[in-house]
Amino acid sequence: MPSSNKMTRLELRASIGLSGIFGLRLLGMFVILPVFAIYAERLPGGSDLTLVGIAIGAYGLTQAILQIPFGWWSDRIGRKPVVYIGLVIFAIGSFIAALAPNIYIVILGRILQGAGAISAAVIAMTADLTREDQRAKAMAMIGSTIGVSFALSLTASPWLDRVIGVPGIFAMTGVLALAGIIVMWRFIPDPPPAPPAPGRGLKDFWNVLLDPQLARLNWGIFALHAVLMALFIVVPFSLRDAGLPLGEHWKVYLPVMLGSFVLMLPPIMQAGRPELLRRWFIIAVALLLAGHLALPWLSANLWLLSLFLLVFFVPFNVLEAMLPTLTTRLAPVHAKGTAIGLYSTVQFFGTFVGAAAGGFLYQHWGVISVVVLDAALLAIWLILAFGMRLPPVAART
Repeated sequence: MPSSNKMTRLELRASIGLSGIFGLRLLGMFVILPVFAIYAERLPGGSDLTLVGIAIGAYGLTQAILQIPFGWWSDRIGRKPVVYIGLVIFAIGSFIAALAPNIYIVILGRILQGAGAISAAVIAMTADLTREDQRAKAMAMIGSTIGVSFALSLTASPWLDRVIGVPGIFAMTGVLALAGIIVMWRFIPDPPPAPPAPGRGLKDFWNVLLDPQLARLNWGIFALHAVLMALFIVVPFSLRDAGLPLGEHWKVYLPVMLGSFVLMLPPIMQAGRPELLRRWFIIAVALLLAGHLALPWLSANLWLLSLFLLVFFVPFNVLEAMLPTLTTRLAPVHAKGTAIGLYSTVQFFGTFVGAAAGGFLYQHWGVISVVVLDAALLAIWLILAFGMRLPPVAART
């Protein structure tokens, strides 16, 4: 492809379509967060919050286990077939969860939803279909999709629950997955075949796994998503206990998400300078920790709980944007795909651990125990963040 400051029509179409498919995967994970714990109270077995946490986080467990195998598979048989298969598995899991008569079948559905682990294949396909000088724009589109999917999930979920219920939400995500197959078939061009480099993958994997700077970032994404999932065992009940019915939770989530996106702009806009990026990174982790330490005194009051959520989501959004960018900057040039695959695996494993541990702790010891878990994860991350080193701007690839 010729070099240009603008994306070609093919690159733009591919980037938009793949961002949408990537966002669909995250929508399936996030959209039940604000409503599922309360919905599960009506299911047989749903009074056990450990099982509720497993149901929420099971998606992340199978994503974590299968992310690297699906990426490897896409190198062998092609990106599109793997994405098709993953979307079909996701749709089957969605419909099983929609029809589930008890919490155990919901867990089965969530396991299948996560088993279509296509994130690494989609990111690799994005790289296949874009030029080197346009790839950052395509990755930025995918990155922004994460934030949009999350914000849409939190604000729309209580309304969707009132209109179609949680089973309807599961069924809707299944239909959207099938629509994603049509998008892939009709609008995404076939990527050029890229033969794998034999004999090098295992060495690259160990180099990436043992790299101390990448390890700091991998701990960060693990902790960030573990904290998020544990928190959303607590927040729906806290909002309800503070006097806000489930169908009106959007009245908190919408202004919080809008405010957090506005407040995240200054640190993101200054992140081009390594010394400022590092400073904002550490401040963001410290804010997450400080907010959690104050949570036990804020959770009983609706306004204070809303303030906590704002304090949480500003640094959360900042870190969610910075972490994948830093991973690609710090990874060896020949092993960026391996680094992203490991990063995604750790992220989804954090999703499972946070949800399962959060449900168990909240059921047996209440809010304080979840705060202790989250604060411990964040304190370790804060210590690690002080040792983070960034390459100079000229070293970016």
